[in-house]
Amino acid sequence: MPDLLIELFSEEIPARMQARARADLQRLVTDGLVEAGLTYASAGAFSTPRRLVLAVEGLSAESPTLREERKGPKADAPEKAIEGFLRATGLTRDQLETREDKKGAVLFATITRPGRPAPRIVAEVLDAAIRNFPWPKSMRWGTGSLRWVRPLHSILCLLTTEVGAEVVPLDVDGIASGATTRGHRFMAPDEITVTGFDDYAAKLRAAKVMLDPAERAEHIWNDATNRAFAQGLEVVEDRGLLEEVAGLVEWPVVLMGAIGEKFLTLPPEVLQTSMKEHQKFFSVRNPKTGRIEKFVTVANRETADDGATILAGNLKVLSARLSDARFFWENDLRTVGAGGLEDMAAGLSKVTFHNKLGSQADRIARIEAMAHEIAPLVGADPDLAAQAARVAKADLRSEMVGEFPELQGIMGGYYARAEGLPDAVANACKAHYQPLGPSDDVPADPVSVAVALADKLDTLTGFWAIDEKPTGSKDPFALRRAALGVIRLLLGNGVNFNLLPAFVGRFGSWLHQGVAREVVAAADDEGQLRKLYDYVSDKIPPVDPDHFGRIASAHWLSELEGTQFGDLSEFVSAAERLENKAAALSVDLLSFFHDRLKVHLRDAGIRHDVIDACLAMQGSDDLTLLVKRAEALSATLATEDGANLIQGFKRANNILTQAEEKDGVEYSFGADPKFAEGPEETALFTALDAADAAIAPALQAEDFPTAMAAMANLRAPIDAFFEAVQINSDNQILRRNRLNLLSRIRSTCLQVADLTRIEG
Repeated sequence: MPDLLIELFSEEIPARMQARARADLQRLVTDGLVEAGLTYASAGAFSTPRRLVLAVEGLSAESPTLREERKGPKADAPEKAIEGFLRATGLTRDQLETREDKKGAVLFATITRPGRPAPRIVAEVLDAAIRNFPWPKSMRWGTGSLRWVRPLHSILCLLTTEVGAEVVPLDVDGIASGATTRGHRFMAPDEITVTGFDDYAAKLRAAKVMLDPAERAEHIWNDATNRAFAQGLEVVEDRGLLEEVAGLVEWPVVLMGAIGEKFLTLPPEVLQTSMKEHQKFFSVRNPKTGRIEKFVTVANRETADDGATILAGNLKVLSARLSDARFFWENDLRTVGAGGLEDMAAGLSKVTFHNKLGSQADRIARIEAMAHEIAPLVGADPDLAAQAARVAKADLRSEMVGEFPELQGIMGGYYARAEGLPDAVANACKAHYQPLGPSDDVPADPVSVAVALADKLDTLTGFWAIDEKPTGSKDPFALRRAALGVIRLLLGNGVNFNLLPAFVGRFGSWLHQGVAREVVAAADDEGQLRKLYDYVSDKIPPVDPDHFGRIASAHWLSELEGTQFGDLSEFVSAAERLENKAAALSVDLLSFFHDRLKVHLRDAGIRHDVIDACLAMQGSDDLTLLVKRAEALSATLATEDGANLIQGFKRANNILTQAEEKDGVEYSFGADPKFAEGPEETALFTALDAADAAIAPALQAEDFPTAMAAMANLRAPIDAFFEAVQINSDNQILRRNRLNLLSRIRSTCLQVADLTRIEG
């Protein structure tokens, strides 16, 4: 069975596109070969800056001959029907076979499709793959019509067997296939003829080309870390940068240089970001001081002076870049020294956050108010939380963040410390953005938690208020990430926080303030204005209308079109409609949180029906409480008593539900133990009394494991009761009492979770 080797040789392919291009080449070619009837043993794709390579082993030599039998019309069908069948099959009338069927004689066609040799199929598949390759960006060059990421120079396409290598004939826009490639652009540019993949890889390495990108990355990392270790330093790990640099070179040569002394006082994040973004340098850190003192660059060639000239040129450019960064740093420090971060943040009033949600300054004011409110719930000082919220986004106006947006928050922390602000405030500047993803750390400092929660909740309620919710896979404002961030903040810090009142208050605040501002502008006299403000102040906490007045007012006023505000009663009626709207939005947003939480808990191994059983309980807007309940229920159901109790509960619930439907009454008036017959029935009364006595205080103390254990202890007496007692007794007094006893089983178990939602 032959092996296939394909190389598409071009000008430099952008590093960011190489991984996807490797996968696309392998998919397009192997899928095409299989669809054409060929099979293969294995396939692997490789890339360098100038080539895409695919190696396929164990390819079948030809596609199999296929025979297809197709049923046609009746033998006595109209001539036009038979002619149509002949056209569809490509046969003549005498090639059809007549067979007897239940409905008479029927025509059958046997179509034979002979197999084709692998070279023909490979040529067709590769031609289609090249012409339809899904580059994110492509170009044309010369007079041809072919589009490729960069000008395509040559196509190597070989089928190799024990006998030898065969070039698969192929011509794409004037580029004919062959058996040749070229080595390193500078160190071995001559043409190379190859006979198969092993020969190809060996000759490329001899020609200073390391074919496998994973090997190049490993070589870079090992050489860089060894050089750093020899000097008592360490390379700052950056897997994304490593993958990118491995895609920039065919023959990686690692060089290490020193950063100028005058730049070492810059924050390490500034040095690291500047070197990474502008020059693709790795940062080398002194583990004793935490300072970035050196850098690693990767050249694409060996030189007679061991890279000295390359390093000198890089240092010259690096000094210019770091001089800019130093200028931004010193300028920002002067600004902070003159007026503080709050003065720096004042400029955010001219920066629009969203045209329906006001400026960044408006947003900061909202976050400040919410952080002050949340602070006691997370153990933070309210005044410190408010102060942190006021300055947390001030660095958005700094020159450093203007140059490197990814440093937002980090620079705020440095500037806050330079101003002498408390550590809790400085830490919150960075931490309030966290967690940024599922693997990011969750802040633990109370002030940071308060500001982070306020920031994310403001984003969610704001965009919900203007009906900018995620739809399908689209989430332009990262609201799913914000919701997951709130969930992780609450759960990670064990915070009990009822979301629903917070949502209602925030939506209500926006609605009332927006409407009030418009109404006040049209008020007939000062007395009416005073009444309107008094009404609003009864509904929401006092806030500064300048901060909130513009927020969503136009959006919400559309709800009040045609309403006249001649007196207070009409305003009250309009405001009540908006209160209902706020309540509906709050429930919708809470449902969005529950959907995100379900995903989070499923990843933690908790079944969806367990989650649903807990979501149905009161207080499901306290996510920490909800998760404690779900974890306890999940653990209980994993025990034998817990699993069997569910069966007993379902049996009791089913019998009770059927009886209530049949009798048209509700059996929930309390069973009387004096009517108990037999020890099993008496024991169940005793067990239920004990369970109720244990469950209620446990739930009050949020001790769900104890409550669940008390419920699971009912398993044995319930099983014994059903084995010994006939529920539907002929004695109607006993029947009613036992149905009321089943009702008590149901109500006792439903205190803990809605077990009707448990499957199985």
